[in-house]
This record gives sequence, structure tokens and C-alpha cells, in this order.
Amino acid sequence: MNLESLSRAANEARGLAIDAVKKCSSGHLGLPLGCAEIGAALFGGALRYNPAEPKWLNRDRFILSAGHGSMFLYSWLHLAGYDLSLEEVSNFRVLHSKTPGHPEFRETPGVEATTGPLGQGIANGVGYAVSAKMTAARFNTPEHPIFDQHIVVLAGDGCMQEGVAQEASAFAGHAKLDNLILIYDSNDVTLDAMADASQNEETAKRYEALQWDVQTIDGHDLPAILAAFQKAKAATSGKPQLIIAKNVIGKGIPEVAGTSKGHGEGGAKFADEARKGLGLPETPFYVSAETRAFFAEAKACRQADYAAWNVTYQAWRAANPAQAALLDSGVKQEVPADLLSRVPAFAADAKVATRKAASDVLQPVAEAMPLFVSGSADLYGSTLNYIRSSQDWTPENAGARNIRYGIREHAMGGILNGIAFDGIFRASGATFLVFVDYLRPSIRVAALAKLPITYILTHDSIGVGEDGPTHQPVETVSGLRVIPNLDVIRPADPEETAGAFVGAMQRLDGPTALILTRQVVPNLSFASVATRREGALKGAYVLVKETAPLETILLAAGSEVQHAVAAAKELGAGVRVVSVPCMERFERQNTEYRESVLPNACRRRVAIAAGVTGLWYRWVGLDGKVIGIDRFGISAPGNQVMEILGMTAANVAATVRALA
Repeated sequence: MNLESLSRAANEARGLAIDAVKKCSSGHLGLPLGCAEIGAALFGGALRYNPAEPKWLNRDRFILSAGHGSMFLYSWLHLAGYDLSLEEVSNFRVLHSKTPGHPEFRETPGVEATTGPLGQGIANGVGYAVSAKMTAARFNTPEHPIFDQHIVVLAGDGCMQEGVAQEASAFAGHAKLDNLILIYDSNDVTLDAMADASQNEETAKRYEALQWDVQTIDGHDLPAILAAFQKAKAATSGKPQLIIAKNVIGKGIPEVAGTSKGHGEGGAKFADEARKGLGLPETPFYVSAETRAFFAEAKACRQADYAAWNVTYQAWRAANPAQAALLDSGVKQEVPADLLSRVPAFAADAKVATRKAASDVLQPVAEAMPLFVSGSADLYGSTLNYIRSSQDWTPENAGARNIRYGIREHAMGGILNGIAFDGIFRASGATFLVFVDYLRPSIRVAALAKLPITYILTHDSIGVGEDGPTHQPVETVSGLRVIPNLDVIRPADPEETAGAFVGAMQRLDGPTALILTRQVVPNLSFASVATRREGALKGAYVLVKETAPLETILLAAGSEVQHAVAAAKELGAGVRVVSVPCMERFERQNTEYRESVLPNACRRRVAIAAGVTGLWYRWVGLDGKVIGIDRFGISAPGNQVMEILGMTAANVAATVRALA
């Protein structure tokens, strides 16, 4: 490999970053400058990719975990020949450009993950590596090994300090993800100060203890970078690989290099002097003809590699048509049109917790969707989301569909995102609802990136009982509902649960949280199976219709729906009961449907929900009343807690009677 060309490209990439940050007076120069030689080595030849086919199934995936250093990625994607023009690079952080402040999935060709929250990219990389292992196990044959990609993550001190990175790294070591290469930009600096102000750990020893192979190199020595990367790719230890690259942050701007001032945009004011020091002309956004020629030649070589792989791939497709069709369905994120009808109806007199109903629904869904995978944070025995027809996913059984994440909720969330970013498998994960805040940052990214992930969150309310207020998530459902683009579905009975689960599968433009009970709830079989399933899909529906002129509307979700139904019987014929499993889905219905369920003319409304009351006032209005729990719970048997805190039919009836 031409080291002179790589060194020239590294300095020109530094120049692009300096010019972009100077132009917009915003951004982070430290990583783009400090890791320029790493970028040159990776995009100049070490990574396997094809800019003409950015979604090549067997490409190496590169994830910039330290997303604040986005100009690093944009510079190299441009130089490598992706559909990212020099004009777009110069429009860094400009409205509607392809170069936003932090990398965003689907916004820029070559960006594999939405990154920015530190440490998330490491967990995403672990998820990508899991997906790659599953893909190889499912689709490779001895005659046609079509998948052997590596996942490469570049992270900084901020990423390595975050807890999600520790959780994900521990999982990766245990899972023997030897297709994962983590490059640590170790520059001894954090944003506020030198790194020794907040850390003194021996990272190499920590990762060795986590069962990783570790190399430490000079991150500005191109031969050393290339040698370390090739060694990591060729490793046969069965371990994930860590390359600790000792770098100078902000290298190329002497006034700030090696200091915390080099982290952000502070060095941009020295742009003219820096450009001279790097041997660059005064012209901003300069790329030499030699660098253009080098990457044009490299692009042609990569296209040749892709063409050679494609010959094997097409032979595999011809020899394995059923597997090819399955892979296509995963890439296209196809969902069987008749999925809901494949779920058998529950017995009319069934009395089951919705977590158990969801477990029963999961099995035919998993049969109909072979690329659906399920995981749990050490709670399969309680969340009940194990795919019974499969086994535990392990290094030796990478085609299995049940992933044990351990007590690592945040890592689970980030890993689910990585699987979803890869876009072949449908990912789901489970924990108790009260612990969802441990993975909330990952859920937020999933919603932002429009990832079709399903969260199975059980033990949904004060009905948990004796475990007490630490385990009674009174505020959590509403806390999830305020995340944009996240569907939160809390079904009332088994058939609503069936509709909710299938709705989660059908949704491809964002994640869904299924909120499920531990306690038994009755099957509301006085309404048809179709009414309840389709009602759940629409988010809200008329469960009990009035038989006299409409006077009052009762609204409820989950286990409280039964109390609204009982209260309606006591209150008389002019009462309607509306089940509201998912506010977000209901909001997406047209005006006519919403009016048919909640007519504006009826303002006498009462809602009951075993949680904080605030969001329900949107639906009951200023004339209505919400029965809820604006306090923490109580340690006592669940039925007692429910009664003490007003979750009863009698309280609903009394509240209605008290309305004007």
C-alpha cells in the first residue's frame, strides 16, 4: 500500500475538517485531526467496502462511536467515493445537508449508525457483530461462504468511560465476537481536562480480563496501524479485538494539539497557520489530484472485489432459492400479510397475565417470521419471551434466536439497535418495565433512527405488589410515551395483546414498547376477537357501546380496563367504555375515526390508569377527571395496593357521579 498517498490523504482530510469547522464555527476537530492516519489506513485499503454499493451485504461495517468527530467520517466517505460531494462536506452542520452535526442513519451514504451519545456506538458495533454471526450461521454454506464481514468501531475516552460501553464489551467478550474490532482513540484528553483528571485505569488489562485480544500502537504510524488491523482481522483466538491507538488530539494545529482545547472548534481560528503547516494550499476544502487518483484506483479495486463476491453470491442464490428468499425478506423487512390470523384466538374464559398472553402470541409470530430474534436481560423466566422452537444463542449455536444479555439493560438496548441498523433480523428485547430507564438512551436513538425494534416490558404497574415502590413503575409508561416516534402499547387482555404484538411487527418506521402485566386479567370476551385485535392496532376503540343517549365516556388501558367495564354496568346505559392501549396509534388515525370513538360533544369523561395522570388529560379535557397515581407505590399484595390507590370500579363510579 502506498504510504506516501495515505499520508497525503491524512493531511488533506485534516484540512477538510479544519475548513468545515471554521466555516460553520461549530464542531469538533480533535478526533478528525488526531485519527487522520487511522482514517487513511481504513478507508485507503484496510476496510472492505464498495462506495457504489453502500449496502453491500458483505461489507465491513465502520461505526464512529465518538460521533461528535463526525467530520472524520464525512471527510473519508467523500474521499473514498461515496455519494457525498465536496459541496456537502463544505455544508457541514448546515440545514438539510448530508453532513449533520452528528452522524445520522439513512441521512448520509456510508453512515452505519446514528451516533453521538457516547458509548452507544460500541454497543451498536456489538449488535452488528451479533447480526453478522447470525447471518453467517443462517446463510453460509460450505460451497458458498458469502458472509465473513468485520465490524470496526472507532471510540474515544468518552465512549470508553460510559457504562454502556463496559456492559457491551463484557457481553462481546463472553459471546466471543471475534468479528469485532474496536479502535480506541487514546489521546489522554477529555473535553474538560486531561484524562488523568477523571481516569487512571489500565484499559488493556481491563479488556484482557473481559476476554479481548489487545494491541497498543502509535496511532500516527501508518505501517503500525495497517499491521495491527490486519492482525486483528486474521486473529484466530476467538476473541474480539481492541486496538489502543495512542494519538495526539488536534494533531496539525500546534496551538491546541494534545490539550483539551483541541477537542472542540477552538483550533479553527488557527486554520490558516495549520493549513500551511500541513503543506496545504490556501484554497479551502482542497483535495489534490494525486489523492483523487489514489482513491479512484482504490474504488476500482473495491468494485472488482465486490464483483468477485457477487459471482459467489449469485451461485449461492441459485443453489439455495429458499434461503435466498428468506434473506431477501429480511433485507426488505417483510411481514406476512396474514400474520394476525396466524395467532389462535384465546379461550373466551381465559384469565391470564398479558405477559403470558404475549408469550403465547410470540410463538406463532416467530414461526411466521424466521428472522425474528428475542432476548432478555436475565429475565426470561419472568418476561416469558423465549422462542420455544429455538435455543440459546451462543458462539457455538449462532443460528439460535434467544439471546441472553445478562443484567445489562443499557447494552441490550444498544445491541438491539445494532442488529436493527444491520437490517436483516427483527430484534426484540425484554426486561421489567421499571428497569426500562436503564436502556432509555438506546430507545431514544432507536426512535430517532426509526428502527423497528420491539421492547417487551413486563410487571407493568403497582400490581407488582409486595416488591414495593422500587419495582412499581407509576411514572414509566408516561415517561416512554413522551419519546417521539415510540409506540407504547398497554393491552387490556389476551386479544388486545395479540393485536399489539402483531402491530409491533407491522411497524417498520420506529420502535414499539409492549407494556404487560404480571397479574392475571380477564379475557374481555363480551367483545369480539376481531374488535379487540383491530382496536389495539388502531390504538383506541369502543369496547362497550352505550345503549342509550351518550352521557359519559370512560377511558382506560391495561389492567384497569376491567374496572371501567364494571363501573359502566353500574352507571347505566348511557356510558361508553373506550380502551386506549396506544395513544400514539390512536393519534395517527384519521379525524373521522377519532371522532367516532371520542365524540367531541361528550365532555363528561373519566379515565383510569395505574400511573401518573398528566398525559390522560389530553383525552378527558378540562371538564373530565383522571383517576391515577401521582405518587410512588406501596409494598403490599398487589390487590391491596390497587384498592388503596383507587384502582377500582367503585372509585370510577364514584368519580363519575361526582362530576357536574
